[in-house]
Amino acid sequence: MSDLLRILGFLLRVSRGVPRSRALFSVVIVAGVLAGLCHTALIAAVNTALNGGASAGALVLTFLALCLVLPLTRLASNLALMRLSQRTLQELTLQLSDSILRAPLRRIEELGPARLLSTFTDDISKISNGLINIPLLAMHLAIVIGCLIYLGWLSLIGLGVLVGFMIVGLLTYQLPLRRAFHYFRRSRLAWDGIFRQIRALTEGTKELKLHRERRQAFLSENLRPSIDSVQRNDFIGNSFAALGNSLGQILFFVVIATMLFAVPRFHGLERATLSGFALTILYMMTPMEVLVNLLPNLGRVQIAARRVEELGLSLTQRQGEPDAIVTVQEQRWGLLEAVGVTHTYSSEADEAETFTLGPIDLAIRPGELIFIVGGNGSGKTTLAKLLTGLYMPETGELRVDGVPVTMENRDAYRQRFSAVFNDFFLFDSLLGLAAPELDSRARGYLAELHLDKKVKVQEGVLSTLNLSQGQRKRLALLTAYLEDRPIYLFDEWAADQDPQFKEVFYYKLLPELRERGKTLLVISHDDRYYHVADRIIKLNYGKIEFDGVPTGLGIEGIALPQGHARSLAGELAANA
Repeated sequence: MSDLLRILGFLLRVSRGVPRSRALFSVVIVAGVLAGLCHTALIAAVNTALNGGASAGALVLTFLALCLVLPLTRLASNLALMRLSQRTLQELTLQLSDSILRAPLRRIEELGPARLLSTFTDDISKISNGLINIPLLAMHLAIVIGCLIYLGWLSLIGLGVLVGFMIVGLLTYQLPLRRAFHYFRRSRLAWDGIFRQIRALTEGTKELKLHRERRQAFLSENLRPSIDSVQRNDFIGNSFAALGNSLGQILFFVVIATMLFAVPRFHGLERATLSGFALTILYMMTPMEVLVNLLPNLGRVQIAARRVEELGLSLTQRQGEPDAIVTVQEQRWGLLEAVGVTHTYSSEADEAETFTLGPIDLAIRPGELIFIVGGNGSGKTTLAKLLTGLYMPETGELRVDGVPVTMENRDAYRQRFSAVFNDFFLFDSLLGLAAPELDSRARGYLAELHLDKKVKVQEGVLSTLNLSQGQRKRLALLTAYLEDRPIYLFDEWAADQDPQFKEVFYYKLLPELRERGKTLLVISHDDRYYHVADRIIKLNYGKIEFDGVPTGLGIEGIALPQGHARSLAGELAANA
């Protein structure tokens, strides 16, 4: 009972975000109560007619009225249920999406796409079904309560016997139901494995097609065991639930036999009372069976709710960072600082082994072109995520003109950045960019990026994303251009470009952005272009090893071409 109350409390909290949910709930519950009363009255009328307790005319009118009201209340209840189901599923999906976007990026990365996808496709549907089952629960509960009231009116002794059996039945049913919940939880955990394998299937199709043994092993050793685990646990769980349901049915027949044969021996009950009890109990079997069948479904809801809450997300309240309330144009700045910033995470090879970036101390000013360099695993991308506000420092803080970046202003801080990360994602439209003449500006940039022959834009929608990786990165750069933010971050952007377009990127695009007053943070391994930067920040095992002007003399492990170093020295002398 306590588990049921917790589930109902959770579902009612979730329903607060569903538009007009209270009105729909009211319609369903009122209709359900009326239906329950009508069912009870119908049973009473039938029993009275069988025992000749009223005039035939009155019984006919009562019967016809109940036959008219009963389907109307059921129709109103079903229509409201369908509407509530649609709105609930939609609202829960939006709430979870909003909760994911407000959650820390590091937490989302740790969870992985497979677990999030299983939450959307499995947990949300179960919670939605659980929410619409509450009115159904109320309707059949009203029928059962109405029947019990009628039985109490017939005989308090008979009602006492029936209630005693019902309590024994509920306690007995708890045993198989708890076992069923155990296997339902195991089935839900197995679903995460299925989604991991589906993701591997969709992203690794080429590798599986090229290697027959790998393909066969994937199907037999990875995908099939996950599917078998879900099927096995679902079957065992449903079997325990069916066992409990069968025990309940047996108990009802025992009750009928007790009322017909045992109780009359000790208490003289009239024939009309006995027939009324037998008829009502038989009628109660269907709503009781519905209530019993709802318990496993509510158990699945409880499991789904726990899985959502284990993600560190919330469907019942808006949490995380507040949305920015200032525009990018209002965010003028003169100095961005990282003061004692650190970030720690576990090694991919060994969770017990940790990697710590920092402490990082650096200052960035408007208009600087800064290269962030270092070996693989030195912390370049982690530093980029910290500087852009995607990661929260574990110690230290970011400051803009001396003002610390906090939870309250972090989203506003992030709006200063346009970024193209190495694992970037492309949307098929220019979302969030509603500037005047957007299409014409986009076409101009497409021509500059040598994509105008392959990609067209119409009303902000891109004609295709079916491009090479290098071309896709150029398309990501198009979005960054159109965002027109004060600070740009490029994470190994030129790694997939041909030599000709690398020259365009380093010698034309970056200088043009700098001339427009943009601050540029470029993660790069292209040492032959380091002389283009105003500063180079070199990382080594999470620490800043060098932060200075690329003269070709003071950076250990960075060898600039002598021609580039001499030309840069000439530029510095001329500027001085």
